[in-house]
Amino acid sequence: MQADMTLNQRNGLFSDLRPLPLLIISSAALLVLGIVMISSASMDMASETVGNGYYYVIRQLVFAGLGCVIALLAVNVPIAWWERSGWLLLAIGLLSLLLVLTPLGRTVNGSTRWIPFGLFNVQVSELAKLCLIAYLAGYVVRRRQELLTTWSGFLKPIGVLGLASVLLVIEPDFGATVVLVAAAAGMIFLSGVPLRRFMPLIGVLVVLGAALIVAQPYRLKRVVSYLDPWKDQFDSGYQLTQSLIAFGQGDWAGTGLGNSVQKLFYLPEAHTDFIFAIIAEEFGLLGSLLVLGLFTVLVMSGFAIARRAEKAGMPFAACFSYGITLLIGLQASINMSVSTGLLPTKGLTLPLVSYGGSSLMITAICIGVLARVDMERADLEKSGKDSKAAGKSRGGAAYE
Repeated sequence: MQADMTLNQRNGLFSDLRPLPLLIISSAALLVLGIVMISSASMDMASETVGNGYYYVIRQLVFAGLGCVIALLAVNVPIAWWERSGWLLLAIGLLSLLLVLTPLGRTVNGSTRWIPFGLFNVQVSELAKLCLIAYLAGYVVRRRQELLTTWSGFLKPIGVLGLASVLLVIEPDFGATVVLVAAAAGMIFLSGVPLRRFMPLIGVLVVLGAALIVAQPYRLKRVVSYLDPWKDQFDSGYQLTQSLIAFGQGDWAGTGLGNSVQKLFYLPEAHTDFIFAIIAEEFGLLGSLLVLGLFTVLVMSGFAIARRAEKAGMPFAACFSYGITLLIGLQASINMSVSTGLLPTKGLTLPLVSYGGSSLMITAICIGVLARVDMERADLEKSGKDSKAAGKSRGGAAYE
């Protein structure tokens, strides 16, 4: 009896929560905050490098407008389309990862992660992550029994992840590899696969990760600088120490909007990968906690939408929602952890906040998909209630 009451109370928390408004409000707040902070963090650098202080913020405003349009388009795409198009999306994801390794790919700072399209560059790993999560969600639903009961059913999606991971590491994009594998594994785990199945996989990943770190000198330097960034603060530890200085200068309430010192050519990538450090410097601990709180609301809203879809009998929608929520949450967590020195430096943007069109567009699609799932779930429950009400009405009339 006590267990039933506890379960009902737990489900009641999800039923009382209105996740869709919270999802939209938190996403919009992060998007607006990102535009403001990109304006603050990039003006001096843009004036010096391209001769226009508003260069990056104008581009981000364009990306934000396009992102809103894409999110509205995603809201109007039925979830059934994503389920039917699993193989197509898998092909698009893997093909994009292959194309970037051809002469079409553009290399920046030693990494070939982009394909140029006129005025914009598309970071293919962002597109590939969404496509692969959609395909794997469909696999989990189609082959659920095989996935839960046999090793072959479990290893098939792992093989697809392995192929995508190899292509990502070749670019190299180690951060995107970690996010994709962790999000996919989390989605598969939430589908009901027991934890013991993941133990051999975790062991293999640890060994491979260690081998990849040792194989590339720059990765090894990042790990060493992460353990003691002040030991070589003007070389391998430079980026992290400058980020930590920004956090220290921010104190409780920050130096004020626009008053960051670290953005003045001290902290590299201040408007992209390390924008969280500039937020901490200008708004202090309180501003950092606000950003952390907004991401917490966004992620919890996504999980609530997924849970509601699961209870409503929408397995693919629920699995897909879990996967894309994990993508956003993990990438945000890793980015903020890197800025604070909790994890080694990786080239990952802060979703909706950092400068960059590819990340913003894909995140917008994810928000649109979550909104669509909740709308379809509400329509399904409403139609079910209407059918029950009609049945009771007919039954009552016949009885009379």
